Amino acid sequence: MKTMTCKQLGGACDKEFHANTFDEIEEMSKSHGMEMFQKNDKAHVEAMHKMRDLMKTSDSDAMNEWREDKRSEFEALSEVRN
Repeated sequence: MKTMTCKQLGGACDKEFHANTFDEIEEMSKSHGMEMFQKNDKAHVEAMHKMRDLMKTSDSDAMNEWREDKRSEFEALSEVRN
């Protein structure tokens, strides 16, 4: 199991997500982001706007590149044992 924080995944806080795969941790981060958006958390809303802007850049591969960088970061992490 590996751990990444909301901030490491482009978010706004230090909430930790624990998962065995990047896809799992990405889903946790998305769910957390949506929850914070619904609560109108200002810091998270700003982070979501930055992500949206990244998706809208003229470089259509920018979001895929960002995601693959985060996947590589996850893969490089050490396993955490409970």
